[in-house]
Amino acid sequence: MALATSPDFLAAPLVVQLTDSHLFSSPEGRLLGLDTRYSLEQVVERVRAEQPTIDLILASGDLAQESTPEAYQSFKELTACLDAPARWLPGNHDKVKVMQTFCAGTDLMDPVLDMGQWRLIMLDSTINGAVPGRFDQEQLELLEKALSEAPDRHVLVSFHHHPVQVGCQWMEPLGVLNPEALFEVLDRYSQVRVILWGHIHQEFDQIRNGVRLLASPSTGLQFEPNSVDFKVGMQAPGYRWLRLLPDGTIETGISRVEGVDFNVDFQGSGY
Repeated sequence: MALATSPDFLAAPLVVQLTDSHLFSSPEGRLLGLDTRYSLEQVVERVRAEQPTIDLILASGDLAQESTPEAYQSFKELTACLDAPARWLPGNHDKVKVMQTFCAGTDLMDPVLDMGQWRLIMLDSTINGAVPGRFDQEQLELLEKALSEAPDRHVLVSFHHHPVQVGCQWMEPLGVLNPEALFEVLDRYSQVRVILWGHIHQEFDQIRNGVRLLASPSTGLQFEPNSVDFKVGMQAPGYRWLRLLPDGTIETGISRVEGVDFNVDFQGSGY
């Protein structure tokens, strides 16, 4: 689908981030008791009600709990009503080759996208068969090339794993294992404005060297902020929206589903 070219789009594209949907092959699949398909449906309905014009859907990993074509087809169908271009990037529950095969012949996994005055760079932070993340040399070279070729654009970089500590002790070993390699590249480029990820199933918003660091709620299961051990959060599922302004600043916010009951096993010991 071609990107819109209206003046509003060119001035300030609107990005909707959906992350950590954890869909199963079957509609009967549950994650610690949560119907992740139903949860995603409710989040999508909230997006439709709140965002009449969307320029990009950014799905930042763990689209699937069971990395199968059926799970990815479900995600595609459940988000199709948003009628916007999309980019997908893998999380630790996604099998990259399965996702790539499903997306073959589309631009869903293209790593670089220019929108208005911005460049969006989508990276793969996954390690095959492991929960934590790492940026291999290929991804670091992709990042360097994409940055060096767009000196006059503001840049948003997105991937799945957290590259900084997020306040949850149990999650700290499960983020990017070589963040210094990432920041060694990013710190050389002054046009980087935003780093956006998923994985932590909660809201996060900090500044590092003038760059906004953001993470977002899952469309399904939430993790309790500032927890020492694994703990399911009672917060409702949600999404993040980002307005990318021509001057390099952003407007962003979190919106969560309201008035809907979700069955969750709050005593669950892992996911």
